[in-house]
Amino acid sequence: MKSIRDGFGEALVQLGETNSDVVVLTADLADSTRVKAFADKFPDRFFQVGVAEQALVTVAAGMAEAGKIPFTTSYAVFSPGRTFEQIKVTAALNNLPVKIVGAHAGFGASMYGATHESLEDIALMRVIPNMVVVSPCDYEEAKKATHAIADNGKPTYLRLARQDSPILTKQEDKFEIGKAKVLFEGKDPQVAIIGTGPVLAEALDAAKELKEIGIETQVINLHTIKPIDDIALTNAARICGGIVTVEEHQIIGGLGSAIAEVVAQNHPVPIEFVGVQDSFGESALDYRELWKKFGLTKENIIESVKKVILRKNS
Repeated sequence: MKSIRDGFGEALVQLGETNSDVVVLTADLADSTRVKAFADKFPDRFFQVGVAEQALVTVAAGMAEAGKIPFTTSYAVFSPGRTFEQIKVTAALNNLPVKIVGAHAGFGASMYGATHESLEDIALMRVIPNMVVVSPCDYEEAKKATHAIADNGKPTYLRLARQDSPILTKQEDKFEIGKAKVLFEGKDPQVAIIGTGPVLAEALDAAKELKEIGIETQVINLHTIKPIDDIALTNAARICGGIVTVEEHQIIGGLGSAIAEVVAQNHPVPIEFVGVQDSFGESALDYRELWKKFGLTKENIIESVKKVILRKNS
């Protein structure tokens, strides 16, 4: 169990050691977003803008125009939530390599309630032209994703969870922006379970329980929502004949919507969506209470897989 945000913070220090163009900005959240280690080691390349998120992105865009690779960090509910216009106009419109890092995404800020829970950020970011959207599933993948987006030369959104979560990938696993990764492969799978972020742990648990009752599945980690891996998604639809999407985000406009767009155009199959159903979040001491309340657990995934199989056979 390790935190995805810790993987980001460690990778950022590594980048600072190898690339003098990497700079980091934050909006009064250096510790929470795990950039304090970078700030301590490279104080001349760290910029504290205070509680001024629009300035955070605009200043970063100016730095990118001057040849730097700026990482901006805040809670996802504030950036991109509060900085959408600046991201669109100053970074994406000019196709500048500004990295928007949204921490505490999903129900990560559960103790602060609905106002701090970002369940719309994937939808916001994937609709912007030129924008790359990456959502790592664990600590190891967050490290690789941070290195990858530093080199991609594009405006990019990196979605980070707050909580400690299971490590689902290996240190030696290859990470490539825009390429999905199979985490579990059953024999002759009947349904593809496709997810993003730490909630993929629930998908893997569901796949193992389904296997015990004779239902084979394939679990796919879609760590890049944009550009989306349409080849992998189309192949999954063809091989399995049905899909369940899993995300710690609104169903509307999120991962499930992105997958449905691809599948509808290339190989239509029954799809069930596991995620937040057009609702605001709530306060809770533990984010898992909210996963249970809003239907993001392995039990919900198992139920959805069974629904897909029924639809396939009807």
